[in-house]
Amino acid sequence: QVRLVESGGGLVQAGGSLRVSCAASGLRRFSNYDMAWFRQAPGKKREFVALIGWSGRVTTYADSVKGRFTISGDNAKNTVYLQMNNLKPEDTAVYYCAAAYRGRDDPSDYNYWGQGTQVTVSS
Repeated sequence: QVRLVESGGGLVQAGGSLRVSCAASGLRRFSNYDMAWFRQAPGKKREFVALIGWSGRVTTYADSVKGRFTISGDNAKNTVYLQMNNLKPEDTAVYYCAAAYRGRDDPSDYNYWGQGTQVTVSS
């Protein structure tokens, strides 16, 4: 059974930083999967945030977070991270981790999802 468990969300002031983590279990081989972060604010569609390819060498970011967020992975720990710096109130959302054998920036590409972690940025 595949499980993705996010942690590390919370409340932070604008300009602050947070790191969210996603621990994966049950994937046949973690390093074979593309891992991504999406987010969903109240009343809005789930949107792509960042992706790290299965090789660990390719990363992709939404324009809205480029230069502020960094995605990384640790294959030894089956964990992917999202470091978020210079946070803005518009970054407030539930952040979801997702895994796919081959995924891009479309949520429908992803087979496995975590339960989400709330990130709230106050102004």
